[in-house]
Amino acid sequence: MSNFQQKIETITRKWWFFVIVVLLFFVPSYSSKPFDPRETSKLISAVLSNPLIYSVPILMPVFKVLPVLLMISLIIWDDKVTRIFDTYVAVTVLLFAVFQNSAITEEFGFAIMLGNVLVYLLVATVWFWEAVAKLNSFTPRRRPFWHYWVVPVAFLAFWFPLNPETLGPDFSLIQLSTNSAGLTTCMMLPVYLAVLTLYYPTVNPIVLRITALAGTITGLLNVMQWFISTSHPWIGILHLPLLTISVYALMLSFRKKQVPKT
Repeated sequence: MSNFQQKIETITRKWWFFVIVVLLFFVPSYSSKPFDPRETSKLISAVLSNPLIYSVPILMPVFKVLPVLLMISLIIWDDKVTRIFDTYVAVTVLLFAVFQNSAITEEFGFAIMLGNVLVYLLVATVWFWEAVAKLNSFTPRRRPFWHYWVVPVAFLAFWFPLNPETLGPDFSLIQLSTNSAGLTTCMMLPVYLAVLTLYYPTVNPIVLRITALAGTITGLLNVMQWFISTSHPWIGILHLPLLTISVYALMLSFRKKQVPKT
């Protein structure tokens, strides 16, 4: 690492950096129509129920196919497609940041969850930097079998087997290929983090830590919401991959690197 990279890596280990990221999540939301701050939870529900990123439904199956092709490419060409993977993650996280957290609503007009936007713009920024710096190295290495626990967990998030009408389970192949998971932060972040954990420790520690931190906070907030506030346990279960893989990745990001033999 260069001196600049070492300084950034050190900063992301500080307790106050974590506090700043947490506080960013609570930056007040904006709406074009005046609203009572006590209705913030209502505004958030209105935005997340119909975000701008879902306004072009034809993109949903496209963004289910692209990650599959990307994973296959990683398996076949490994480190040769690392920069492509980095760029794809950076672009999609940028799309999530801006368009998943904003909506045109009847009650609030144009509304945007500024806290989420700021946090995920930070995540997108470090991934764009990684795409240039290429500190990730996706060269296959032997590792204990238990490290692959993230694969089925991330696949559950990617599948997102949810019936949009009953909000219960729906494991149909139609849901797997056409739902909105490919355009959703909570479902794609576990996939991206799973890839980083499988290639750890030859990954960018700054990207791993910041992405995992954002995912941990987002996952915790969503699990609390769906299990406690709104009592939709299946949706809460579908957010557990984000929380568990993010916590695991965050812990890895603080471990002292010991590069295993190939």
